[in-house]
Amino acid sequence: MTAERARITVFDTTLRDGEQSPGCSMNQQEKLRLAHQLDRLGVDVIEAGFPIASDGDFESVKAIAAVVRRPIIAGLARACRPDIERAWEALKDAARPRIHVFLATSDIHLQYKLRITRDQCVEQAREAIRFAKSLCDDVEFSPEDATRTEPDFLCRVLDAVVEAGATTLNIPDTVGYTIPSEFGDLITTIRQRVKGIEKVTISAHCHNDLGMAVANALAAVTAGARQVECTINGIGERAGNASLEEIVMAMRVRPDRFAYETGVVGDQIFAASQMLSEITGVPVQPNKAITGRNAFAHEAGIHQDGMLKNALTYEIMTPKSVGVPDSKLVLGKHSGRHALSIRCEQLGYQFDRRALDDIYRRFVRLADKIKHVEDHHLLELIRDTHKPSGSATPLIEPIAAAAKAAAVNASQTAMPLPEPAVEPAKPFPVGPQTNAFGVPLPGHAESHHEQTQQEDYLWGV
Repeated sequence: MTAERARITVFDTTLRDGEQSPGCSMNQQEKLRLAHQLDRLGVDVIEAGFPIASDGDFESVKAIAAVVRRPIIAGLARACRPDIERAWEALKDAARPRIHVFLATSDIHLQYKLRITRDQCVEQAREAIRFAKSLCDDVEFSPEDATRTEPDFLCRVLDAVVEAGATTLNIPDTVGYTIPSEFGDLITTIRQRVKGIEKVTISAHCHNDLGMAVANALAAVTAGARQVECTINGIGERAGNASLEEIVMAMRVRPDRFAYETGVVGDQIFAASQMLSEITGVPVQPNKAITGRNAFAHEAGIHQDGMLKNALTYEIMTPKSVGVPDSKLVLGKHSGRHALSIRCEQLGYQFDRRALDDIYRRFVRLADKIKHVEDHHLLELIRDTHKPSGSATPLIEPIAAAAKAAAVNASQTAMPLPEPAVEPAKPFPVGPQTNAFGVPLPGHAESHHEQTQQEDYLWGV
């Protein structure tokens, strides 16, 4: 009998920490639109903003709290009364409100930023949580820069806020300093030493300054954390946050190592990524795991041959599991004869072996010059290589032409037919000709420049 898998709460902070990424600010309508997509995505908590930061942020949190009813809606506040009051004013109409209070605890922050002692820090945290609890039942506390905080003092602060009523303890790796084994040990220490820890949820909030945010978040979960704080596409301060899609799919692809489940709806991941990119104007890097445009694209001939035989040879998840229409075999200088032959057939041409070898040699030379060979390039190459007269490697008739010739013979018509206009088939493997939001994509008649400028990341296009 399969053991029950632990449920991990997904806390999405794209609208708060993610928006703090330079160039990624959003207005109220944009935030509201993305909040609805996060709801469709199935996240458990949406951190809608930092209400004290600006009137715009306050109004955005208030608007989201009023209309997005399924998930918990959280608002961030510093550990002081004005922030907490402002957060509650924005959140009070939410179906499930949460006040998220933070206060730095590392010595470097206490000395240089806050200019307070450790004792003052403990007291301020305790009083802030007590006040937040008087307004809202669901209160989260984050000791900022926790991974650079002396562990004994960190546990002392956490003892105080649990006693004051905190329901979630979030452990932030604020500057992306920790490594997975160290972070896992810290979560274990907190579970062993903080009084009343069994009554609260431990959370992890990891930044990516050393490229280990997702690994650190997974280490925390393995050590007993049951909430992860993350963002779509991993956006956020400096190098960003732990990526929601990477955490979720790591658990789904490797349940043997991560026996956990989330409420995230996988086929909404790509749509969320696309929407965020469209709203902020910041494209996803091509090689980004899960949502980058190359994540399910293959150019190397060996890879393409394996994909054509069985996609499992080079893909550990299906594109559709994350909402991507389909894989794409990109024709470039690393492509092999198998992929080239399949693409030619889809464009209406079939070749014998000698003809294919000739086409392939010319194709490789062309690909060396222009990197990616588009359909119109391939059609020009076919026609230039195999003219009707004098070809040493005769072309087997295009499929469309052969069909027309058969019809002519059957009707005993002697009139010559014009050269068939071969209309490019759907790219291989065949995928929908719309973007993630159902908007039709331009046809092949448009210029190559217009096609390459599209930021649709649809690998079936």
